[in-house]
Amino acid sequence: MKWFKRILIAVFSLALLGIIAIICAYFYVLPDLPDVNTLKTVKLQTPLKIYSSDGKLISQFGEKRRIPLQLSDVPKPLLQAFIATEDSRFYEHNGVDPIGVLRAALVMITTGQKRQGASTITMQVARNFFLTRDKKFIRKIKEIFIALHIEQLLTKDEILELYVNRIYLGQRAYGVGAAAQVYYGKDVKDLTLAEMAVIAGLPKAPSTVNPITSPERAKARRNVVLRRMLDVGYINQNDYQVAAAAPITAKYHGAEIDLYAPYISEMARDYMVQKYGEEEAYTGGYNVYTTINSDLQQKAQKALRNNVYAYDERHGYRGPVSVLWTDSEPAPDKLVETLKQTAPVQELQPAAVIKVEDKQAEVLLGNGHTVTIPWEGLNWARSFINDRRQGPSPKSAADVVKVGEQIWVRPMGDSWQLSQLPQVASAMVSLDPHDGAIRTLVGGFSFTQSQYNRVVQAKRQLGSNIKPFLYATALEKGYTLATLINNAPINKPDLSQGTAWRPKNSPDVYGGPTRLRVGLAQSINVMAVRTLRYIGLDAAIDKLSQFGFDPADLNRNESLALGSPSVTPLQVVTAFSSFANGGQLLEPYFIARVDDAYGRTIERADPALACDTMPAATVANVQTTAMAPESTITSLDRPEDNPVAVTVAASDLPYTCDNPQARHAKRVISKQIAFLITDALKSVIWGGGDWNHGTAWNGTAWRAARVVKRHDIAGKTGTTNESRDTWFSGFNPSLVTTAWVGFDDHSRELGRVAWNPNGAKDQISGAESGAKTAGPAWNEFMHDALEGTPEIPMTPPAGIVSVRIDLATGKLSRKNDYTSDFEYFIQGTEPKEYASDATEDSNLFLDSGKTSENLFN
Repeated sequence: MKWFKRILIAVFSLALLGIIAIICAYFYVLPDLPDVNTLKTVKLQTPLKIYSSDGKLISQFGEKRRIPLQLSDVPKPLLQAFIATEDSRFYEHNGVDPIGVLRAALVMITTGQKRQGASTITMQVARNFFLTRDKKFIRKIKEIFIALHIEQLLTKDEILELYVNRIYLGQRAYGVGAAAQVYYGKDVKDLTLAEMAVIAGLPKAPSTVNPITSPERAKARRNVVLRRMLDVGYINQNDYQVAAAAPITAKYHGAEIDLYAPYISEMARDYMVQKYGEEEAYTGGYNVYTTINSDLQQKAQKALRNNVYAYDERHGYRGPVSVLWTDSEPAPDKLVETLKQTAPVQELQPAAVIKVEDKQAEVLLGNGHTVTIPWEGLNWARSFINDRRQGPSPKSAADVVKVGEQIWVRPMGDSWQLSQLPQVASAMVSLDPHDGAIRTLVGGFSFTQSQYNRVVQAKRQLGSNIKPFLYATALEKGYTLATLINNAPINKPDLSQGTAWRPKNSPDVYGGPTRLRVGLAQSINVMAVRTLRYIGLDAAIDKLSQFGFDPADLNRNESLALGSPSVTPLQVVTAFSSFANGGQLLEPYFIARVDDAYGRTIERADPALACDTMPAATVANVQTTAMAPESTITSLDRPEDNPVAVTVAASDLPYTCDNPQARHAKRVISKQIAFLITDALKSVIWGGGDWNHGTAWNGTAWRAARVVKRHDIAGKTGTTNESRDTWFSGFNPSLVTTAWVGFDDHSRELGRVAWNPNGAKDQISGAESGAKTAGPAWNEFMHDALEGTPEIPMTPPAGIVSVRIDLATGKLSRKNDYTSDFEYFIQGTEPKEYASDATEDSNLFLDSGKTSENLFN
């Protein structure tokens, strides 16, 4: 009895001491314990994702890969795998498992090592959110108290949901959603039992049992997980045997990029960083949906690259990248390793010439494959002398390449072609003319070569792309499309620049009094200068400013008429959209909406709409955001290098143009003038006159008619002095596109090309120009973009009349032959007099029929 009392006293004393120790430990660590209430509003670090308008992933930014899931989205067998392996009594204990603690203590006493941590899933959540992984007693004490508090605050399912989303699973993957994507390229619901077991085995040691770097260890750990599931009763014997026999198939899967569009994704990333800060933008789990159409974007990128290749190759071959050997051929394996050191650029792949025959060459690629370049892939390669001269056309493959040279090649259908890294630069951008949504944006040939976004950052001289805006101003001041403007040399120079500036036509041909329509279609320089003198410099600058051009960029001299101002391609396409939509200036935007990590839309674009010119089908598809009564629309700050407006509404109620709250775009010209300029710009492509009677003439963009083959397109070429900048801007009622080609070094000319006897019959030769250099990119893109869509007829708006005029004088005509044609006028401006028979027969306006498509056209 005496010993029994002593034992009771000892047990009671030890228990009391334990309680006191726990209380002391609690108060000791209390100052360091975090507020676990934050778990109720926890924000998982999730990467920033950029999407196209049709939901294609463009890019992903952020160090940690995580795909947040609700517990109901995680397959039950995967949850069971974690519970069986990490904490089989999870739903029974209150955050700390006494049995697990005793087991860990016995292991430590018997072995002297801390082999088991006794951490429950709740304790792991505590550690992952608030503590480090250091194996120290003080950390374990904190972990226990935090786990107990978590169990009081959250339900078991809420704790488990935090666990499966937060746990680190190797390869920068946090949570089971990201792990399924990283290791298997699957959605978590598509995982097999064996794959689930692999993922469930990772928390113990994500690096040492990683299925990519250590497949054998991963297999052993997987089978441990499967055995635990079998022992607990989550799976049967057959399930176990099938899963345990499955091979390890994991391999690294990067973010599944559906659409490669780096320039627009960089614009979106920059916007998010400037608005939310770098840390929040990269970890807040935002999903940014741009206005980019994935199909059109791919077509634009293809058209731009094809055009850049074509320009670069017709100017000649600049020779091999290097010479790998001259005498003895290196070992094939070493040669492949050498080639692998050069990264591919777009379609271009490094290759080594290993055999040269009369009309073909055999090359080794960096992947170890050998391919043949036929004569058709070599015969373009005249030697490059300078931008204006090329060497003689090659007669054999030996004239072009030699064994041992490292070169660039690119696929051409089922064949291969010798190529080279282009030096010329280019940009292309497309807008929806009804709301300003940027549908395509290509800032250069290769983002890896240059991240300089020429669409929004490069200010280049506009050339004759400026002329439609000057003629629109002249129409406002009384000109008509039939007005005769003297196409004759200008003898009175402009002295405002300090020197006598006398503009010339290109070619230097003059045809006397010429109708405005013809002057615009053939881009006649002296007619544009005389038009500028008619409207006045101040009025011209004021109107150009209304079209969105910065007044600070507009020269206050007559060179303005020929496009001396420097502007960005985005400004140009925005201005041209005013013709396509009936005279309204849009605010280009590229972010349609921003969703947070929980799928809630926190920003939505609220574009100004050109509603009164939109086809009904288009109107129905334009959705912005209606404001709740207490809402306000906030204009977001615009990055200096991203001059694109983004406006955001507070609520998420869609509306269309029929809603009185819709914002309407600002009108800059009347519907009538927009119609007349558009119709004249069609003549740039389709020309005019009568081929049977020898009076036909081409517009500067006649090639577009042959390629695009539609009558609802209109456009304007543009070339600056000495061919340093070339443009083509054009549209149909549903899409506006601007293409630019030039060198980043503005002092370098685009030059000229001699005829290549080895080339095609329709090859480009002579001086580079808007029609030849930028036009082909526009032609290819618009052909592909509009293919399969019906032509949209252009209906004259109210106030437009059509009368038959004499083509020589612009006066009314009684004839019905090739000397006359119908012309559009704003009602009240049509001619009132008839041309005399003598005047009609003279055809004074007709010139030699030559098309000026070189300088400033």
